[in-house]
Amino acid sequence: MSVGIVMLVHTALGRAEQVARHWSAAGCPVVIHVDKVVERKTYESFVTALSDLEHVSFSTRYRCEWGTWGIVQATQAASEQMLAQYAQVRHVYLASGSCLPLRPIEELLDYLRERPQTDFIESATTSEVPWTVGGLDEERFTLRFPVSWKRNRHLFDFLVNTQRSLGLQRKMPNGIVPHMGSQWWCLTRRTLSAILQDPERPTYDRFFRHVWIPDESFFQTLARHYSSNIESRSLTLSKFDFQGKPHIFYDDHLQLLRRSDCFVARKIWPYADRLYEAFLTDAAGAMKKTEPNPGKIDRIFSKAVERRTRGRSGLYMQSRFPNEDWENGVTAAPYSMFQGFAELFENFEPWLASATGARVHGHLFAKDKVHYADGQTAINGALSDSAVLRDYNGKGFLTNLIWNTRGERQCFQFGPADNQDICWRVAKDPNAQVSVITGAWAVPLFRSNRDFADIRAIAANLQKLESEHMDILRSPYTKARVRIWTMAEFIEAPMEPLQGILDEIGRTKLSRLSEAPKMVDLAGFGQFLQNLKNQGMHPYLMGDFPVERGVTATPKAQRKPYLVQ
Repeated sequence: MSVGIVMLVHTALGRAEQVARHWSAAGCPVVIHVDKVVERKTYESFVTALSDLEHVSFSTRYRCEWGTWGIVQATQAASEQMLAQYAQVRHVYLASGSCLPLRPIEELLDYLRERPQTDFIESATTSEVPWTVGGLDEERFTLRFPVSWKRNRHLFDFLVNTQRSLGLQRKMPNGIVPHMGSQWWCLTRRTLSAILQDPERPTYDRFFRHVWIPDESFFQTLARHYSSNIESRSLTLSKFDFQGKPHIFYDDHLQLLRRSDCFVARKIWPYADRLYEAFLTDAAGAMKKTEPNPGKIDRIFSKAVERRTRGRSGLYMQSRFPNEDWENGVTAAPYSMFQGFAELFENFEPWLASATGARVHGHLFAKDKVHYADGQTAINGALSDSAVLRDYNGKGFLTNLIWNTRGERQCFQFGPADNQDICWRVAKDPNAQVSVITGAWAVPLFRSNRDFADIRAIAANLQKLESEHMDILRSPYTKARVRIWTMAEFIEAPMEPLQGILDEIGRTKLSRLSEAPKMVDLAGFGQFLQNLKNQGMHPYLMGDFPVERGVTATPKAQRKPYLVQ
């Protein structure tokens, strides 16, 4: 017996029994620690189930809560029992109940027999540890952590902040250098005995009892103090996601695990019947006399992390959706938003659709409903024209619309009378092309037969909303391609801006625009604006629009539009 197995078990005891029998059948003694939170009746049934195996025993039970000293206590107790009961053990391999041997045990025995003085334990100084996520590095040693992070997070944070504010710090006992690494190690009898039998162990135990996550630092630190030959790596394949949580292996990871050439893997889903059957019964199929190389599958895990954290452009998922600006691209494809064009030009939507081949919608965010192109009541992805459903998540509606219609350019109308919730989303979207004629919202009011007092109140509100929208579009945080004209500027020379808009869309059927869409009759519009001024409402967004101006006015020198890069 050259290798002893210490197993830390807290759940899925049936699978733990199956793996323990596999270790024992290969001649490895097994000492099992069962978490004290497991009910006594369940524990006794587990012990009874393994009572027929001569070299399987159970150690004193401790409560093993994540990040606390109990896990180290359990490991110490089981390791001491292993060394005391089995004098022939030369290496002690620490595993969990969710660990699964991937290669025949004989290969592991041969591998360790050829390296009798080598300790396999991941051990790096805190300055060289790149894998801690959302946690503490040096401070896990210099501060005290008397409470559980999982059960008392508010108290945990309060105590950390209090110690920081008071400048309280602890020193490492006897000047040892703190190291960190994977909990799962394989130590020689010599090194493990030196750690457990050190006369200074009570001092180290008292210190590490209040270290955060001591199972990743106690043995990793002290092994450096006693070992003569450390390979800073674990023989157990263990992968973590970007949040620091362990990856769980399922049945469809069978070939991936075989490619790793590792001796043991964790965490295995307890219901992965195919994995347990393949690796615990098919010794010939698992046989690979080669050096363990978990790096061979790192590329796949890196892609998984990238897909989870970045995802596909414009497609949202649970891991990124609640986080502002975590998206990999606000939307999936370029689109155009027009403000004021449908009010200034007759039949602007069919003209634009004919000129560009794009799908041109009306006001998608109108208060009454979603005005899809051609009067559709639903569109790709079963997006309804219901304003209630749209307004439940207006930003999600826009991103879904662009995602569901990939490959087809989407254009839609917008204005101050529409739902304004998506203004920032569009402004911060590099895929958005925004073209605005400010003040054009006044044209429908000018052509209406409403009471002038009502018109004045509506105009004041619409101007306020459009002014706020213009502030957003001119913000330094804006990433959309934005062009803004006042109404007075635009009607003087509409051909050039219209040509520029068509060129930006990039699907124009016309090499050069020869005729603009028909503009509405604006005779008397200047007097309408003067009447608003006379009533105390100053319509400044329309630009310089004299009373005598009509559509036949002599053009002034062409003015360049306001452009936001």
